[in-house]
Amino acid sequence: METITGTLDEALLRLHASGPEFRGFLSNHGPMAVEAMVRNGRARTVHRWLDAYTAKLEDVPSARTRITPANWRAALGDPSRVTDWTAYFTDQITERPWRELLAVWWPRLLPGIAGAATHPVIRVGHAVRTLLTDGEDAARLAEFAHALGYWAARHLPLPAAVHPAGSATPAEALAALPRIADQGVTPVDGYAQLPGTPAWLSTVESLHVPTDPEAVRAALTGLVRAATLNYADYGHGNGIMLVHAATAPNAVLRTLPALPRDLWASSFAVAWAATSAITAIYAAETPRPAPDPAASVAPEEVFERAVAHGNEHAIKFADTALDVAAISEDGDTRALSAALNALTLIDEDE
Repeated sequence: METITGTLDEALLRLHASGPEFRGFLSNHGPMAVEAMVRNGRARTVHRWLDAYTAKLEDVPSARTRITPANWRAALGDPSRVTDWTAYFTDQITERPWRELLAVWWPRLLPGIAGAATHPVIRVGHAVRTLLTDGEDAARLAEFAHALGYWAARHLPLPAAVHPAGSATPAEALAALPRIADQGVTPVDGYAQLPGTPAWLSTVESLHVPTDPEAVRAALTGLVRAATLNYADYGHGNGIMLVHAATAPNAVLRTLPALPRDLWASSFAVAWAATSAITAIYAAETPRPAPDPAASVAPEEVFERAVAHGNEHAIKFADTALDVAAISEDGDTRALSAALNALTLIDEDE
């Protein structure tokens, strides 16, 4: 285990020499992908994968002005301040335990989950899983600070307030979601279409949000499962972008154990809002069910194929699909089939 976590620490330190985005808006998926590789037994491939991936990354942006507890609100959602935000959280993590810092900032950042196509919250979810599983050290705490800083800089609320108060299950609400008029657009342009999309808001608000924390955990688990299986049928709308409908709520699910339980219900509601937005923007209008080649494929082989494929989205989605498969009924290989189908769909989109 020491060798494995050492590989992750080395990889994170390599990645911290680069900025969180490149080519103007593309997210640096390196920290998320390498954490998933280490977690799923592929630590030996991490540095080879990074050798190719880091070649396209860019330098850390220049710092601008120091962020303080008195002026942070003015910098929230300003991507030009990302290095300032990273410095702020790097300082904060030396002054208080990371769980305490998370409890303070999670409710501040949560309304902006839509920023950068939900990549910041996904990065936070991977960072938290590492801290919960492997414990603290300098590299992991630094990654936690980088992840929070990226989220603060890309904080972006959806253009419509969402208050789920219905009786629908995640699978029922997801199946009823309409699609925006003009698909194939950027996330920001897609978000702007949501308020004018007939029945989108009413469908989103039809979801039942429990009050009991354990029921919330079960419901959020159900949302991750529903979004993963939905990809199998509708991922051909956009093979890359639709993966976030599953990986974003899974990041929230992974973070729940580190959060105060009174934040769980709101976390589920916001995770659902993000999934519903991405689904409305990127899911195909008509289903094209994935073939089921996973019936005789072990989960570890599914992940190995994703790593061999090399695309960071394929790796992250396979990581989530394995979570779903691990708690599925015996013989239910649909999540694994979705992950294998993603390899073909992502090839089509690249």
